[in-house]
Amino acid sequence: IFALVAYVVALLGARAGKTQSARATVAVGAAGLAQSDAGGSAAHDKGAAKVDAASVQGTKDRMGRGKAGSAPRGVAWYASKFVQGALITLTGSLLARFFATGHAPFANHYEFAVSFGWGMILALVYFEYRYRVRTLAVVVLPVILAMLVYASTLSYEASPLMPALQNSPLLTLHVFTAALAYGAAVIAFGAAVMYLLSPYVKWSGWPKPETLDDLGYRAVIVTFPMLTIMIILGSVWANGAWGRYWSWDPKETAALVTWLIYGAYLHARVVGGWRGKRSAWLLVLGFAAIIFTYFGNLFFGGMHSY
Repeated sequence: IFALVAYVVALLGARAGKTQSARATVAVGAAGLAQSDAGGSAAHDKGAAKVDAASVQGTKDRMGRGKAGSAPRGVAWYASKFVQGALITLTGSLLARFFATGHAPFANHYEFAVSFGWGMILALVYFEYRYRVRTLAVVVLPVILAMLVYASTLSYEASPLMPALQNSPLLTLHVFTAALAYGAAVIAFGAAVMYLLSPYVKWSGWPKPETLDDLGYRAVIVTFPMLTIMIILGSVWANGAWGRYWSWDPKETAALVTWLIYGAYLHARVVGGWRGKRSAWLLVLGFAAIIFTYFGNLFFGGMHSY
């Protein structure tokens, strides 16, 4: 919550700084024109133009060093540290539960919801550090917050593992790759949403559309192979638990559809040259499929309890 508020303040501060800088530039330009009109010689006009240009540049420099420029960057730095602190805290929580229960956090719906949130925070920290697109958190953090709030409504009491869940190493890898895939997918989703909003948002802190388009692609480069590994590990585990690799369970089917959507995105982008709105909408559809995969079995039943 602290991080989200700080990022919003930083984004609004960057917008205010840009507006004040534009107003100052217009004011100085008007003063320069008035001084130019007051003179009667070409030499004086030339000198006034030089003074005008120097004044404009000086004003821009002062705006860059003043509160309007530096405050948003400072607030964004603190926001980034809040997110990193949340990652450390949540990692500690999962480790504490691991040592308390004797197994990785995958035994019930609550544990996987927290793991899902952990994967999204991990992805946000990595992509923010790697690509320096901090304002992406304005879209991503509400999704993470919603998942953690949802997890807080579930029963957190530990229970013994049922026989089907006792293949701990394989199932742990299956859930771990799912958390990584879903985490990277929310980055692609956030980049796509911000890309689609770009024509309507003129704030200086808003990333460029080209940056968002490229960021969504790079996030899917992580999502797709993790989804592939997740499905393979899940199939191997299903064969050991239920005696068959694939049963067209609702969650299995939804996971396959999700994998196909992201595969179609990569194919369309690499082979078909898709960019812009079409690829952005595919990323939104892909994340909607992930959400359906996560929650769908609660409505349609099946062999997965969560």
